[in-house]
Amino acid sequence: MFISNMDKARILTQALPYIQKYTGKTVVIKYGGSAMYNPGLNEAVISDIVLLSLVGIHVVLVHGGGPEITDMMKKLGKESRFVNGLRYTDEEDMEIVQMVLAGKTNKDLVNLIGRIGGKAVGLCGIDGGMLKAKKLDDGMSDYGYVGEITSVDVSIIKDTIEKGYIPVIAPIAAGVDDGAAYNINADIAASKLAVALGASNFLLLTDVRGVLRDPKDEDSLIPVVKISEIPQLIAEGIITGGMIPKVNCCAEAIAQGIQRTCILDGRILHSILIEMFSDEGIGTMFVK
Repeated sequence: MFISNMDKARILTQALPYIQKYTGKTVVIKYGGSAMYNPGLNEAVISDIVLLSLVGIHVVLVHGGGPEITDMMKKLGKESRFVNGLRYTDEEDMEIVQMVLAGKTNKDLVNLIGRIGGKAVGLCGIDGGMLKAKKLDDGMSDYGYVGEITSVDVSIIKDTIEKGYIPVIAPIAAGVDDGAAYNINADIAASKLAVALGASNFLLLTDVRGVLRDPKDEDSLIPVVKISEIPQLIAEGIITGGMIPKVNCCAEAIAQGIQRTCILDGRILHSILIEMFSDEGIGTMFVK
């Protein structure tokens, strides 16, 4: 598609008020799903993040890596098992999770940011005591080395931002009880970090357009959800399965003071820029 120089100038002019609004503010982006593993989509998402950083917005990127963990476990002859939507993680699995998330996945993202023109530092929740956790115990199921966050210290993230870098964070926490490392749900980790940082925006990239009234119809997007409506939407079966913890993370972030929280479709090119720099926005936004 051809875009004239005049059209390019008009687009930049329209984006200016939003750039002014968010410059110097912190935006936490949780990145996961198929967009991470599609080279074209991956580069588009990272390009958006680098652009935000270059115009003075403090981006904190929290990533998942489920498919890469599953692939590595297969190579090592292990089968992935899920309990209530969470990856069961035994002691050996935890070594694989830590190796993949804090190693390959994290450093691949740092490398890509650098190649596109940004500056990033790869971290995990263990670094600087950022995330501490205890063993997840819901009284019903055993999840192995899956953790529940007990404390958050964002000092190392702030130091990284002050030096002009984009923090790229793998969701692994240090155990408060036994010194073990714990696997943390990336959505939950990102939400907790957003609150602790006093972020202006929390964006959660996933593989669907947002909350759909009919999960089989992507044109049934619900653009705005009040957090008071969430229990009823769950009861009606509109919010189900893996979308429930994502929605709950967004609701918790809003309840604790985050101004703008959205679930976005990472498969849509430049969905981050559309959300940040336009009135229309994209995906589902959560409000009080």
